[in-house]
Amino acid sequence: MVRATFAGFTTALSALQANQKRLDITGQNLSNMNTVGYTRQKLETSSLNYTNPISHYMNGTEIMVGYGVSMDKVTQVRDPFLDAQYRSQMEKSGYTDAMQTSLDSLSRFLDESNIAGIRQAFDNIQNTLNLAHDPAKVNDGVFESELRLRMQELTNLLNLSAQKIDEAKKQEFERLDGEGTNQNGAEQTVNDILKQIGELNRQIKHNQVFGQPSLELMDERNVLLDELSSYVPIEVRYSKDEAHKDDKDWPDDLYVDMIYYENGTDRKSLTLISGTDGSADQNYGKLDIIPDATGAAGTNYLNVTAQFTSAAASADAGASIIIGGSDDPTNKVNQFNGGSIQSSLDMLSGESSTDVQKIDLAETHGYQYYINHLDNLAQSFAKVMNELNIKGSYGDTDAYLMVNRQAAAGANPADDITAANIGINSAWTDGSVSLGKGFSGPNDQNNANDTALAMLRAMSTVYNGAGDPPYDSANLANKTFAGYISNVSTVLATDSSHNQASLKNNVTILNGIQNSRDSISGVSLDEEASNMMTYQAAYNAASRLMTALDEALNTLINNTGLVGR
Repeated sequence: MVRATFAGFTTALSALQANQKRLDITGQNLSNMNTVGYTRQKLETSSLNYTNPISHYMNGTEIMVGYGVSMDKVTQVRDPFLDAQYRSQMEKSGYTDAMQTSLDSLSRFLDESNIAGIRQAFDNIQNTLNLAHDPAKVNDGVFESELRLRMQELTNLLNLSAQKIDEAKKQEFERLDGEGTNQNGAEQTVNDILKQIGELNRQIKHNQVFGQPSLELMDERNVLLDELSSYVPIEVRYSKDEAHKDDKDWPDDLYVDMIYYENGTDRKSLTLISGTDGSADQNYGKLDIIPDATGAAGTNYLNVTAQFTSAAASADAGASIIIGGSDDPTNKVNQFNGGSIQSSLDMLSGESSTDVQKIDLAETHGYQYYINHLDNLAQSFAKVMNELNIKGSYGDTDAYLMVNRQAAAGANPADDITAANIGINSAWTDGSVSLGKGFSGPNDQNNANDTALAMLRAMSTVYNGAGDPPYDSANLANKTFAGYISNVSTVLATDSSHNQASLKNNVTILNGIQNSRDSISGVSLDEEASNMMTYQAAYNAASRLMTALDEALNTLINNTGLVGR
């Protein structure tokens, strides 16, 4: 049996078309090798022998070859497992990166290893009080002025530190909320990403139904998914919509589940992207940052929460989950195991105990932790020094050296002292109050420098709240004033060092996964150049096949069928 006259040309033509398409795709890959998010593309083909239905009715001894190649579709080269790994690692990197930004903001004024701060101010006060060994200097106004200046420096540093922590808390909240700034916060960014992914889902699905793969739109969606994973932990899955679940040729939809832990232990999920379900904006959820306005002077940020609402067309439609919000370690709340949003919530509502005897790296020492310690230090120092000066002023109950600068009219100026409001008594500055020169009682008025010496002793006293008056006025976890602030600084340094190591490890692992993804999905100049030569050779071979077929046809037409030649 002689095959159909032009069947061979059809085979050669299909080979030419397939290799031309491969060359086009190679050119597309090379032109986009530096395009962010671009995924390498390839042509999927199959032999026409496997798809031609007529072969089922042919004679079994007939050899069915030579029908050519079928161009099935253009696809992306991706590894779903590496994508999942990358996004899981992005959660960890996003958390530690955001945490380091917060810790660095505290280190600028609390890291005593790099700055001459509160610890140095205590040392300066102690050095000045050392002059009290000479009674003549105690009676010298220069000594008292020097002491007042050193204590003023301390109160200024405490005020500044409290102010800086308040500013850091505000900036942390703005990174979540974004209001009042010229940049989007996490709320606006996440909602924008969810909206874009939801709209891309519909556009991609529409194009795929009409035979257009929309690979570049899928690249854009993958970039958004990677970015979203740095904010919240997510899992991506693909499945067909309910109406076409049994149609194997129907394109899959993309679904995104947010993973969180209920009560800190039970793994749960919430659907943020529900394929192309529903209509309009019903296939994606939203995030709302809810501030805490319970503070006496306004927002104190202790109970800021992130509320996620599922996609309206999802199986858990309308469900809302509150993440974070409690600084009480006994009150378990919903939380993530990574992501920059959880980092901000931890810093705003993290463990806030004033116990510095134990550095627990399993707990997050948030902004409130540090402000509580500074408040305790300011109050303890003021109470001890005030009580000593009152005693040294023969029991004058108005002989306060340090006061609450924000005390209400008629209130005791020495009550409710904090790091933010501690200040030098204006009466000490104008001379109405002075440094005591003796202690009340018949046997305590012999030395003019008794008060200064008592203050000097107070500077080296270890405070646990169980000493003799007035040293029982403070509990600094068995530390001196200077030792207490040093320990607080050590907690910060340890947290920062631990987080930096984690961040470095996370980034290294992330880069390794990215390299693995690039080796599969990225464009390699060498590989594409090799492919180009292969496809060009195949194209030339198909062209030569067509020439051979033309020569065979010429022989068939011109050199056969002449009777009697």
